[in-house]
Amino acid sequence: MAAHILRALACLVVVFLSYAVAIWPIPRTLLTGTSPAKLSPNFGINLHGLPSPPADVVAAISRTQSRLRSDSLERLVLGRGSADVQEIGRARLLTSLTATLRPGSPVESIAEETTAAIDSKDESYELSIPDDRGVATLVANSSLGLLRGLTTFEQLWYDHKGTKYTLEAPIHILDEPAFLVSIPRPAAAKLKANSGMNGSFPVADILRTLDAMSWVKLSILYWHVIDSQSFPLEVGAFPELSEKGAYSAEEVYTRTDVQRIVKYANERGIDVVMELDSPGHTTAISAAHPEHVACAAKSPWSKYASEPPAGQLRIASRSTLSFARTLFSSVAAALPGTMMSSGGDEVNLPCWEEDEETVADLARRNITIADALNEFVQTVQGVIKEHGKTPFIKSDMVLTHDVPVLDDTVVVVWQTSEDAAAVANRRLRLIHQPSNYFYLAYSFDPFANLTAAQHALVLGGQDSLLVARPTSAHEGPPFSGQMPLWSEQSSPENLDPIVWPRLAAGAEVFWTGATLPNGSPRLGANATSGTHALARLHELRYRLVDRGVKAIALQPKWCVLRPGECDLDS
Repeated sequence: MAAHILRALACLVVVFLSYAVAIWPIPRTLLTGTSPAKLSPNFGINLHGLPSPPADVVAAISRTQSRLRSDSLERLVLGRGSADVQEIGRARLLTSLTATLRPGSPVESIAEETTAAIDSKDESYELSIPDDRGVATLVANSSLGLLRGLTTFEQLWYDHKGTKYTLEAPIHILDEPAFLVSIPRPAAAKLKANSGMNGSFPVADILRTLDAMSWVKLSILYWHVIDSQSFPLEVGAFPELSEKGAYSAEEVYTRTDVQRIVKYANERGIDVVMELDSPGHTTAISAAHPEHVACAAKSPWSKYASEPPAGQLRIASRSTLSFARTLFSSVAAALPGTMMSSGGDEVNLPCWEEDEETVADLARRNITIADALNEFVQTVQGVIKEHGKTPFIKSDMVLTHDVPVLDDTVVVVWQTSEDAAAVANRRLRLIHQPSNYFYLAYSFDPFANLTAAQHALVLGGQDSLLVARPTSAHEGPPFSGQMPLWSEQSSPENLDPIVWPRLAAGAEVFWTGATLPNGSPRLGANATSGTHALARLHELRYRLVDRGVKAIALQPKWCVLRPGECDLDS
């Protein structure tokens, strides 16, 4: 094996000129050649050394084989696939892909590995496509790694009249997420979806989004499932919350819906972290339990909340503490996985200071609002821990309110990237989702700053997802990234074009890291990575559309087929 790799490396070309292999996210190590190869009409994927493979591994292989047959993306060049007819004609046939786990690796399902503790996941894989023989190989340490490798394999091939081919064999890839480098370690990147503002997204929309997330190796759906405006989650202990707090009976996620979504996600390498935002943003609870909510829908809302309607839990009430404990326990017990969030952003002090019941409870117990807030946070996070899950919390609680948290708590930094260092300096793990980089629903401008030197990366507006610069300079608490989709201005009608392909940019930031496969910086004053990223992102966008995702166009097709000719400095 070693001799074969050394021989192959002699004829491989390190990809720093063209990145014609349009893989997204770009692998950590990628070597390509210049020979054409095509899939045999009878191409198959074989599992080696797994006499009883997990069912979701078999299903993942079946999905890959199906997409290899159905994908119809032609190369994005003038003439499209017809430009490659001669190369296709002389291409060697690839008859099969052999997938195997390395000796001694545990044989577990993708879902089991996806929902395992965050310090135990291994998504690495090695993929080799030869130019001189008919069998490709995929080797990993885990079923999850096999899944990631299958996803990459799917992106290697173009279509021309039913023939699937590449022009860059041999191909050798060694890959793993850049920000899974220390223990304990969070997942590479994730989507945060809010479903409480404009009504719930239909289950079918969520499943389609999960599919697309898996294609770019996103590993977590962080589900902000309730908010001030509605409570669309069926809770076993309190069914009245969704019965009275949802927009309608049709806009409720039942326990069956949640189980279906979570299972679908887990089988595709995506864990689900559900957030029950509290104690703020809980007005919808007052429809069923007004006794637990202070300043519910109080006016003017701008004095008592960051968004309408006002309302947050009565943190000084023992009855409300008991309610919150049961609420979190009921939801946590119904979820697999090892993570859950209690939220905690944007609590409003005047709401409690002017609430008669809260003031009376504070006086009766001889405590302050800060004391009550600490007790509330410790209570709900304690419930999360009791159910064997790592608690997540918003950075407001730590940085603004100085609430003590458990040592293994993961802090979600959402207001500004400048807060990341403050959290890391407290030796706390963090999730990076600052509004100045990672919010998905910001403005769109397909030609903004597209120069060869600094392609601000087709994601439009000011969010600049792909130009974020995460580092792991702070030893100890590593972090990952999260791209939030808030639903004030998103709904099923515009879900896909808001999310795709810009969410993929964040996936690459945290999967690939600071350097490209050739060792050059992903960003920098003299970097051309923006130009390369644009070409690859075009291909990803066309592939998403080919698979039924309504991803927004990044440029006119004329520009897509003529890379660089639409740059502002061209």
